[in-house]
Amino acid sequence: MKKPDFDDSFCNGLTQLLEWRRDVRHFKTTALPDGLLDTLLDLACLAPSVGNSQPWRFVLVEDDNTRQAIRENFQRANSQALEGYDGDRARLYASLKLEGMDKAPVQLAVFANEQTEQGHGLGHQSMPEMLRYSAVLAVHTLWLAARAYGVGLGWVSILDADEVSKTLAVPEDWKLVAYCCIGYPEQEDDTPELVKLGWQDRQADCRKVLKR
Repeated sequence: MKKPDFDDSFCNGLTQLLEWRRDVRHFKTTALPDGLLDTLLDLACLAPSVGNSQPWRFVLVEDDNTRQAIRENFQRANSQALEGYDGDRARLYASLKLEGMDKAPVQLAVFANEQTEQGHGLGHQSMPEMLRYSAVLAVHTLWLAARAYGVGLGWVSILDADEVSKTLAVPEDWKLVAYCCIGYPEQEDDTPELVKLGWQDRQADCRKVLKR
């Protein structure tokens, strides 16, 4: 295959893709077109992985009762998290919408198979966490691919991960990496919602590079 020309126009578009990727909480209920989720998952599987192990495992959560169990899991975890704040910060936290499970047409759990034989152990015997990092890269690739197709993704992290695994009845060797809500966003913006709502601004020192 001939090497593509990643010209200035492509690079500018890539920059815009990164700038407009949002952690979406407010979704339309519109279903994704047939085949689009498969396309996005195919692109996610192009993510790099340690030893070419491809340890990510996807679970599509469609059953209403199962979705409700996951949402109740979130509500319990969210209540516990709120107890860790006080004063104005607690009031602000309580006002935030931190998941889109009420409307997102697609809910997808992403796990890392930490006992996969694929890759023959290369690259993660000294750092076994590299398998989870590889699954994270698959989520990030999915996130960018979704944005490119005009689809939003929200990563729900306020969950009891072990309970999610039990609810979804996955193998014990699979460890939850992400619970994703996927669908068309109600609105699009290049500014993170948590910045707009005053929770946390972007910090200039994130670009800091130490030299040794």
